[in-house]
Order: sequence, then structure tokens, then C-alpha cells
Amino acid sequence: MIALKLINKKLFVGILTIALVSCSDPWSERENNGDDNLNLSLSEAIANTTETSKFASLLVQSGYDKILSESKTYTVFAPTNQAMDQVDASVLDTPEEVTAFVQNHIALTAYSSVRDKASEKIKMLNNKYLLFNGTALIGDVTIASADKYAANGVFHIVSKALTPKQNIWQYVKGMASSSAMSQYLVSLTELNIYPADSIGKINPVPGIYSDSLTNSYLRNVYNLNNEKNSYTLFLMEDAGYNDEVTKLKPYLTKNSADRTDTYSRYFTTRDMVFPKAYLPNELPAVLTTRFGVEVPIDKTQIVGEPIVLSNGIVYIMKKVDVPLEKRLVTTKIEGEKNLSYFPSTGGNRATIFYRDKKDPSGVVFNDIYQYHRVTEGPNFFINYTASNMYSTTYKVYWRAINDSQANVISQRLVIGTAFKLDGTIDLTTSLMALPYTNVDLRFYDEVYIGEFTLPQAGDINRISLVAAASSTIGNNSLTLDYLKFVPVVK
Repeated sequence: MIALKLINKKLFVGILTIALVSCSDPWSERENNGDDNLNLSLSEAIANTTETSKFASLLVQSGYDKILSESKTYTVFAPTNQAMDQVDASVLDTPEEVTAFVQNHIALTAYSSVRDKASEKIKMLNNKYLLFNGTALIGDVTIASADKYAANGVFHIVSKALTPKQNIWQYVKGMASSSAMSQYLVSLTELNIYPADSIGKINPVPGIYSDSLTNSYLRNVYNLNNEKNSYTLFLMEDAGYNDEVTKLKPYLTKNSADRTDTYSRYFTTRDMVFPKAYLPNELPAVLTTRFGVEVPIDKTQIVGEPIVLSNGIVYIMKKVDVPLEKRLVTTKIEGEKNLSYFPSTGGNRATIFYRDKKDPSGVVFNDIYQYHRVTEGPNFFINYTASNMYSTTYKVYWRAINDSQANVISQRLVIGTAFKLDGTIDLTTSLMALPYTNVDLRFYDEVYIGEFTLPQAGDINRISLVAAASSTIGNNSLTLDYLKFVPVVK
């Protein structure tokens, strides 16, 4: 029996060893394969390869021949001599440009064409990322000869130079003098959209990525200066862009014409970028922004070829016509995400319940429920806030579930709540007090409760759900699943 166990153990070890060897990668198996380059550094191996001698000369010129002779492990995508002959001389005008060019062909660590990941974004030494796709494509360049190993890494011979591309933000900055939309985006390095945007503008750190901290668009929409992620930007020509801005101005009225213009441009441009690089054949008919706006993509409005950049694609558009019904998105406020409540003393928090519930269809939802006790007194209220509201009329709906007591609840909503010195609500100076509405027992549908008009766009700092003016236990309760403010197109 003991001998049998030993035989089984040896058999298991043998099988495991075979499995480990069969799963190993080519970089691990490079030893003792008869390749003389294994005794050379990457720099030497590339220099000794006739078809990459011109790139080897550039390594010497930039000093990267020494770096590729160090003990660290690298991957080099070495262009053929024919590919180097096709490189525009202006790309290599200065030592800085030569260095950036060379860096865009080198990655730290070894990347074989045989990898666990069929498609992988790899970071080059100039901090840009290239997609190693399959076994024969790096970025948009074909690998002519793969997996040539040296003592400190691997190099692949490519049929075209990997000339560094600008990222989307660098492209936008370069277009600022000829594009109104680009000019506005760049201006947000100085202008603030939200109060918090000023933080990044205090003692900014200089450098190519400084705009990532200081520009309000990069902070609040997408960081188009980020090399790691991919984006699609629709950059409108001036006429189409200005038409969209003008269309939004009645809904973004501020206390001055300049501020109205600034915010109308911001809300126009924020819906022109998406978090993926869409090739022309991948563009859907509609894309939805992170702000919930459905943007129709009319391919007939694309001007010229897409501009492929290091972190995505830019489409120049004659116009992107977004219907106002899609642009003016509904604001939804969850009942359980309240800002505060009043009265806030005397243990009233104990009467507020944040509930996990199921409706009759089995759908889970969260809400807030406040059960009235005599100590609370009449007119208990719970406060909310809403951001980025348009200057228009809103139709207001709520879903409020009254399922914990036997009587109907009456409650109301006050918009733009103003307070008296004693902390109670001043209905005469609040923006709008909607009428009391009954919350029937176990009614799960959405209910229309009224409308209000917001004269200036911006935040509503106080929205109060107000209980009935009653001291009778059970009549002064509050409940709310959510509020919906649906903007009306003028």
C-alpha cells in the first residue's frame, strides 16, 4: 500500500511537471534554443540585425543603446530600414523628438507575441499606450517578424515606424486657434464651472499633464489627457457648434449673458465625448453620455477621415443635432439620500427608517419612512438638494409607499425652501410650495404632484418633503421612494 502511494505521488509530480512545461511562455523557454542573440543585449542584437540597423543608429543617437544594455527586461518594436525611410524628417528635428520617437518603440518587461491575453494595452517608455492585438499587430502597425530574444528582453521587427501620436487633449489644444469648440475647451483651464474646480488651479504643477488637474472639463467630464484610457470626441465645426449652444441658452439662464454663454457651451460640449474609441464601422446610431443624454450619431455629418490619436479617435462633425427632449434630462432624487431633517433635536432620528423593500412585482427598492410620534409635533420635514437644473418649468412626480400604517398620509413638497429664524419653513419666500397630496395605502405607482418654474439654471439647495400640520399620531408621517423633476421644452 505504501509503495502504491509512492508510485502515485511520483506519477502526479511527473504529470504536474509536464503541465507546467507545456503552459510556459516563449520568454521562459528562450534559454538553450541555439540563438546567438541570447548572449547579446537588446541593443547589440538590434544593431547586429541588418534590417534594423537604421533604428539601431537612432538608439545610439538618443542614448537608448545604453539603456537597452542594462539588466532590466525590455520589449522593443524595431522598425525595418525601409520603414525608417518613410518617417517624416520633421518628427526627428530635435533631440527631444528623437527621444520621444525611440521611447514609443520600447516597453518595460518582455511581451511575447504568445501571451495569456490575446489583446493587451502596453505602456511605452514615453507613457503612451499601444494595443498589442493578437500575434501580429501593435497599434495600427503589422509585426513582420516576432519574438527575437536577447539576453535582457525580446524585440519584434515591425513594418512601419510607431511614430508617437498626440492624445486627444493635445490635438484639441492645437486646434484652439481655428476651432471655437476647441478654444472653449482650452479656456476651461482658467474658467471654473463648479466651485471645486478652483482647487486644481492653485499652484498648478507645470508639465504636459498639468491640464488634467486645472481644466474644468478634464476634471468633470473625461480626462482627455489620460493616455491609459480611450475616448471618442465629436468636434463640431463652428456653425454647428454655435447652433447647439444657442439652442441651449434659454435653458441655462444665469445672472449675466457671459455666464449664460459659458454654461451653454459647457453643457453642449460635455455631451460630445464617450469612453471608448469607436471606429467608423462601430459607431452606433445613438450614444448615451455619462450624464444620461442620448446623442444621435449622423455619419453623413462626419467631415473627412477619423483622426486616430494615442488615446482615442476624433471625428470632425459639421453638426451634432441633439433634440432638446434628449438634452434636458430628468433629475431623479432618491428618497433615502436626504440631506437633513427638522426638527433635528429630541431623538427624532429614531423615527426615521431607511428601508429595503420589495414591490408587488418582486422588484427591490430603497426608500425613507418617518413615523410620526407626538414629540415631533406638526410639520416635520426632510430636506434634499438637486444639482445642474435647467431654467425651465419642471413637472414633478414622486413614488411614495405607504405600507406601514393603516391610514392615508398627506404630505407636500416645497421647492427652494426658505427658513424662518426658528428653523421652520417660510412659505412666502420659498420658490414653490406644491399642494398637499395624499399617499394612499399600498399604492406603488408614480404620482404627478404639480409643477414649478426655475428662473435661473443651477442648483436647488433645499427641497423639503413636509409632513401634514397635524399632531395626531400616524397622520404626520412621511414616506418617499424617489422624486422626479421632468424639464419641459419651451
